[in-house]
Amino acid sequence: MTIWQRQILSSFITFFLFAIVLSGLTFIAFPLDAWSDLWSRRVMDLPYGLLITTMSTTSGLLVGVVQGWMWRRRIHAVEHQLDEVIRGNPVTNEESDIYEMKEIENKIIQIENKFTRQAKLAQRLSTERAEEREKSLQEVVIQERNRLARELHDSVSQQLFAASMMMSAINDMNPPDGTVRKQMQMVEKMIHQSQLEMRALLLHLRPAALNNKTLSEGAEELLYELTQKVPMDIEWTVESLVVDKGIEDQLFRILQESVSNTLRHAKASTLTVMLIERDGNIILRVADNGVGFAVEEKKTSSYGLQTMQERAFEVGGTLKIVSLKEEGTRLEVKIPYRKDGGEMQ
Repeated sequence: MTIWQRQILSSFITFFLFAIVLSGLTFIAFPLDAWSDLWSRRVMDLPYGLLITTMSTTSGLLVGVVQGWMWRRRIHAVEHQLDEVIRGNPVTNEESDIYEMKEIENKIIQIENKFTRQAKLAQRLSTERAEEREKSLQEVVIQERNRLARELHDSVSQQLFAASMMMSAINDMNPPDGTVRKQMQMVEKMIHQSQLEMRALLLHLRPAALNNKTLSEGAEELLYELTQKVPMDIEWTVESLVVDKGIEDQLFRILQESVSNTLRHAKASTLTVMLIERDGNIILRVADNGVGFAVEEKKTSSYGLQTMQERAFEVGGTLKIVSLKEEGTRLEVKIPYRKDGGEMQ
């Protein structure tokens, strides 16, 4: 039933009920000879018929006031729901027995659902734009790092190699002056260390990528390339492993970082790498015979060690570093690996 129908019906019912009830009581208590007596008899100096009409009208007015108050509450509830929609809060569906009110509440809920969908869409678009910006920034950074690596390799690295060859030739001539000979040998060592620093820097700037290779293939290729460029005894044991792409990437980056740290800081003559699977764990171990360092002090100040630890944690693994002064350093990453079914591999 519509609002207008309800109001009109309520007014007529109220008016006729009061009129009929009062007229019936009058006929029962004071029988009348004719209907005209309603207007000839007077009560409180008013014709009785006018009194009945006035009382019926008053009753209708009271009913109208009560209904108006009720409708005001319902409209206030609708306003409250609209305010909640504006604030972005969830709307409570209040059941109503009036057709129009039900329609209004349904429309409000539809508006709320539409705003929710639009908000989710805007958030998703914002996230996608942020990811695209981050991806573009990463691509720019990678391109710039590759450019710097190429320039360093073509200029500084080549000059260091030429200087190393010249100093080696001079030292082979064995200068007669002992002081000069020691200084020349010291310069040769400095150039050699600078070459190691440069190779480590190039590895940082332009790290090798797996490029659709497996972790085992990428690790062997990286280590073999180092044997061609670094005067260091490098040995490795790399098993053929099949693991998730995320684990492969993180382990490969940890291997790169650890090898780079060895080249830059260890002053080592040997490097041993092991990549195996044992008891449901993927194990990467990198060890050298370098100068070592204080692990606890280095952990708080070394960005590289923190990065490696974060990479291990990201794939659910652990990173352990053992180092002794003048005895070398050993790094071990252990990652539990499960099959898709949840069983340990």
